[in-house]
Order: sequence, then structure tokens, then C-alpha cells
Amino acid sequence: MTRVVLCGFSYGGYSKSIVIDKHFVLIVPTGLDPAGAAPLLCAGITTYSPLKHWGIKPGMTVGIIGLGGLGHMGVKLAHAMGAKTVMITTSKDKAMTAIKLGADEVLISTDPVAMQGMINQFDFLLNTIPGPHDYNHYMNLLKIDGCMSILGSIGPTAELNTEPMVYGRRTIAGSLVGGIKETQEMLYFCAKHQIVADIELIKMDQINTAYERILKNDVKYRFVIDMSSLS
Repeated sequence: MTRVVLCGFSYGGYSKSIVIDKHFVLIVPTGLDPAGAAPLLCAGITTYSPLKHWGIKPGMTVGIIGLGGLGHMGVKLAHAMGAKTVMITTSKDKAMTAIKLGADEVLISTDPVAMQGMINQFDFLLNTIPGPHDYNHYMNLLKIDGCMSILGSIGPTAELNTEPMVYGRRTIAGSLVGGIKETQEMLYFCAKHQIVADIELIKMDQINTAYERILKNDVKYRFVIDMSSLS
């Protein structure tokens, strides 16, 4: 097995140098801010992979359910792929943020009239809600043959009503991350469209405070550690 030796020993995730198989090295294209690009290797590929797999393109309508670390990347990527991108959220307060990220419209999922008006309108739904919730609430938004891909919630959830699936030939699927080849493709795509994650850059000695803020959902949308602060 060929290895690329950068230098020294590996001291874990915060080390300055590592030893790694060259087949698992990714190129961050010139022009992408390294700090903003770092979360692309997690939230970026997690959202890019299903959008690419289900062939998102101009002329399609895509709904991004949930505006958080995954959701904000989903909005940016779907918009860059040319789809009409709708942010679906429970919070009216997030509407302006979603528009700034690239959403063409915002659908408030707690508004029954608005939800009723969007039945059969979506080709694809990217569901980034991180906890158990009722998938049935969103299924009728899909067109015939539409698909909702689950990213955020892993494990048991509410009982699934198959009626909208049977009558609309709709599907529910899941997606995790992508492989090295697809991740590199995603990085080149993001460089072309100047897409990075929205981050807050912190120093190493701020990690405990950052962790406490994460528990309070007080971050938009990723913390990135400035490793140069260790010098």
C-alpha cells in the first residue's frame, strides 16, 4: 500500500501533520476559503450526494426541510444546481435567512393553508430535521414519482401512512454521505459556484464554550477551529 508521509507522528484530530493513504486525500480547490470549506467534507457532501443521486437540475422544484447545518448547505447546493429551491421550516424568523442563502421561496410548515397550497408541487424533498418527527406531514407535497430523502433523523419515527405513497407513487429514501470520488466532485462544484459553509471561526481555547453553545443550538451553522492559534 502506497502511503504519503507528511512528517512526524500523528497525534489525533488536532495534529499538525498526519500519515495517510494517498487515495484518501482530497484537494481543496484554490479560491475556496479553507475554514468555510472544512464543513463541506461533512455537511456539504451529506447534502450534495442525494441531490446529485436524484438528478436535481433546472426545471425541478426542490424543498429543503429544516434550516440548520445540513439545511443551509442543501439550500445553497440545490440553488446552484438550478432548481427552484424552497426552504420548508417551522419558523417564520428563518425566512429572510433562507432567502439570503439562495432559497426562492419559504414555506412555513406549521401553516396549514400554505401547506395545502403546495400539495403536489415538489419533485424532491431533502429532509434534514435531526430528530424523530412525522414524515407524513410532508409526503403530499411531492408530485407523482417524487421522493423525500431522509438525512437528519436516524432510527425509529412516527408510524408511516402509506396512502400518499401508494396513490402518488411517491417514495421515501435515505442517504448518508458520499465516497472520496463524489466528495472531490462536490469540492470542485462548490469552487465553481463559490459555495462554502456559514461558519464561526474559533480558537482552541474556545472549544468548551462552543460546545455549550451547540447544546443550545446557538451556532450558524458550524464552528471551525483555527489551528493556527496553536502555533
